[in-house]
Amino acid sequence: MSIDDKKPNENVDSGRRNFFRFSAGVASAVGAATLLGIMPDKLNPHAWAAGTDTPEITEVKVGFIPLTDCAPIVVAAEMGFDKKYGIKIIPSKEASWAGVRDKVVNGELHAAHILYGLVYGVQLGIGGQQKDMAVLMGLNNNGQGITLANQLKDKGVTGGATLKRLLDNENRDYTFAQTFPTGTHAMWLYYWLASYGINPLKDVKTIVVPPPQMVANMRIGNMDGYCVGEPWNARAIYDKVGFTAATTQDIWVDHPEKVLGTTADFIAKNPNTALALTKAILEACRYIDAAANRPVVAKLIAGKAYVNAPEEVIEGRFLGHYDNGLGKKWEDPNYMKFFNDGKVNFPYLSDGMWFLTQHKRWGLLKSDPDYLAVAKKVNRIDIYTEAAKSLGISVPTDPMRSSKLIDGTVWDGKDPKAYAAAFKIKA
Repeated sequence: MSIDDKKPNENVDSGRRNFFRFSAGVASAVGAATLLGIMPDKLNPHAWAAGTDTPEITEVKVGFIPLTDCAPIVVAAEMGFDKKYGIKIIPSKEASWAGVRDKVVNGELHAAHILYGLVYGVQLGIGGQQKDMAVLMGLNNNGQGITLANQLKDKGVTGGATLKRLLDNENRDYTFAQTFPTGTHAMWLYYWLASYGINPLKDVKTIVVPPPQMVANMRIGNMDGYCVGEPWNARAIYDKVGFTAATTQDIWVDHPEKVLGTTADFIAKNPNTALALTKAILEACRYIDAAANRPVVAKLIAGKAYVNAPEEVIEGRFLGHYDNGLGKKWEDPNYMKFFNDGKVNFPYLSDGMWFLTQHKRWGLLKSDPDYLAVAKKVNRIDIYTEAAKSLGISVPTDPMRSSKLIDGTVWDGKDPKAYAAAFKIKA
């Protein structure tokens, strides 16, 4: 039986019981109001809509990958933000992004902490079985990285320019890992390499490795570099197997990253649950972004049930304390953000469209889709807006935003077809 299935008789009986309880409650409230000289229109307006916003299911299974940015899912479940909205979030630790995709698509998971580009890949059928998908909100900006093996440091490589020089002068294959073909890390890796004149499809070999396995694979020499989320970049330095060549905020300041994703079917069947889930996760994001709360959250997610990494490895970059493993230390104002007055969480249409332009750039899409139409279908601004307004969080008036990336190009969503075609290095 699917986790969405309900027994019809139980639903009818439950609904009948709820109706009688509601009726008795209203009668009691009206009687009390009459005695107090209060007219019914002065009563709590939500009392008159009892049941209309009740979540269709109360236990919501939400998948996550062991990464620092799974924090909103964990915090919402562990700190009781879910209970405020009549649901219980059941975090489900998954082994790979392909596993997350499959379980969301087939209904084993109701929703997930998921790669932005993965959602769009499934929507267009280029990242697995086609399924209509939905982005309820953004979970975080920034906080990923590109790690290179220490063996490259020994050859004089410290960043993109020196890597390009090495590739031009050494005749051997170099291998780089990312986490999912249409995902964020693949796109950050490709964009970074291309910005230094390295064609990721021709000049290097790329492979897919699940995030928690990155460090172990680098240790045994399976790859020369990788792009992944924290704490697996900091962990490579901690374990003395690699160094940080770039952070993803170097590529695009305040870039979109993980989202709260689900299927369109789930929302159609469970609109109240989807809204309650969005509210709970949004409150968790706001909690995490308070600097005073971050050490507590780092300790919470470090446990074996979640990220399973040393607390100090998570906490450093979680607080913006960066060390690249080459002797450079700095405080990064563009470290991982989860709220930023709601700017992180609003599902900008231009953010979703950007991933489509990169899918087209690298040949994953053979022709240009209707970029704006796809984004409008996937990004559920309506649900996010309702959730945000109920929490007193301001909502941007423009669903597009403008950003300058590492190569100097400006992305604003205005002409995605021309943007995708303009890159010199592409498929």
